[in-house]
Order: sequence, then structure tokens, then C-alpha cells
Amino acid sequence: MRRAASFVPDLYAIDADYALSELCKDEQKLEKVLLSREFHVSLGRTVAIQVHQIESLVAMLRQKFRSQQRYWMDFNKWEHFVNDDCTRSFLSLEVTSTGLPEISKQITMVDDVYRLHGLPEFYKNPRPHISLAWALGDVSCKLKQAIKEIEKSQSSLGTSQISNLRCKFSHVVCKIGKKVYDICKLAD
Repeated sequence: MRRAASFVPDLYAIDADYALSELCKDEQKLEKVLLSREFHVSLGRTVAIQVHQIESLVAMLRQKFRSQQRYWMDFNKWEHFVNDDCTRSFLSLEVTSTGLPEISKQITMVDDVYRLHGLPEFYKNPRPHISLAWALGDVSCKLKQAIKEIEKSQSSLGTSQISNLRCKFSHVVCKIGKKVYDICKLAD
């Protein structure tokens, strides 16, 4: 994160909106703000829906997800993303191996429900990821350079790890406005 902040000084921690450059000055605060939170992988686009669709959408998602099993996900590739309107850029860890088939199936299940409600499906070639930091505008060039430096640093340390972060799938929620609907929750 320090390397990323040195190349993109205007990066902020996701959900906390603390400047990454400030957080990097205090290791404990960096870990607390950046890592002691629940990460999410989007399974569908953020879309506007009509009030009368809420009950149907939530019920269909619950039905689709009722037989889910726990599985591991390896977030093994540093990547950058830019939102559709190029107002924000993100430094992320992407799933490219372990867990990708399961997440891809879940994305398809959400797409099926969206389609039935006349909503736009997810991206053609979905790239499941968690975002760690964001910056205003399209700062792709700076983020690409930061990622090269992060990868170079990892390789110089002899870190040939399979993943940067590994976790288990635990639940699916659907956020509509300020309300969060539990779709599927698996016990530990």
C-alpha cells in the first residue's frame, strides 16, 4: 500500500475515505482501517429498480442462492479498474483462479434474476475483485505503474505466493437504498 500511495498520492482507503498516504505513516492505523473490515465482491451491477420490484427481486435471489456451499477464493492478481463514467479509479485484488468458477456461477445467477426484471446484466467478461483503495478520475497510468512496483517488490522479496489474500465465501447480501437484505448466509 505504501508503494501504491507513493505513485498515486490521492488514493483513499475504500469505505473509510482516509488518505492512504496518511494511513501509511501509522502501521497499526493502516491495518485497522484497511484490513479490519469486511470486503465484498460485486455479483451484479448497481442498478435503479422500482419499488414494486423489490420483493420479487429479493425472493428470486434467495431462491437461486439457497443451495450455495462454502468455497475458497484466492485474490491473486493486483489490478486497477475505472468505473463506467471514469469518475473513480480503484486499486484492487482480482480472483483469477481458486474461486473463479464459483463466483462466475453466482454472477450468472444474479444476471438471470436481473434479466427477468428487465435490468442490465453484469459485464460481458466479469472480473471478480475486491477494491482496496480509490482515487478520483481516471488514474489508470499511475495505478499501472504502482502495480508494476508492487509486483516487482513482491518478486524481489522472493514472494512467489499463489495469492495475496485468501478467504472463504460466507454470504450474499442485496443492498437496495439504505436497506440490506440477507440473500444467503453460511455458518462457519
